[in-house]
Amino acid sequence: MRIALLISASIAGLSLMACSQKTEDHAGAAANQAGAATASAAQDTANNVNAAAANTAAATDKAADNTADAVGAAERKTDAAADAAAKTH
Repeated sequence: MRIALLISASIAGLSLMACSQKTEDHAGAAANQAGAATASAAQDTANNVNAAAANTAAATDKAADNTADAVGAAERKTDAAADAAAKTH
């Protein structure tokens, strides 16, 4: 009876060690996957920030061009109005 109990305890101990190793392996794999996901998310964020900065720069350039065009049109209209006023006097 004691021998059977010792054998059972030994088998249970070995089973727990095997499960513990398996748990460690799974935890290590999960940690590796979490690290890879974090690195991927960081890279995606950096790419998105760069794209947003490029889009903002392009929009700013376009707005500056549109403003310059509007100023030019306003100057031409002012000159034309001044010319018209001069001709009527």
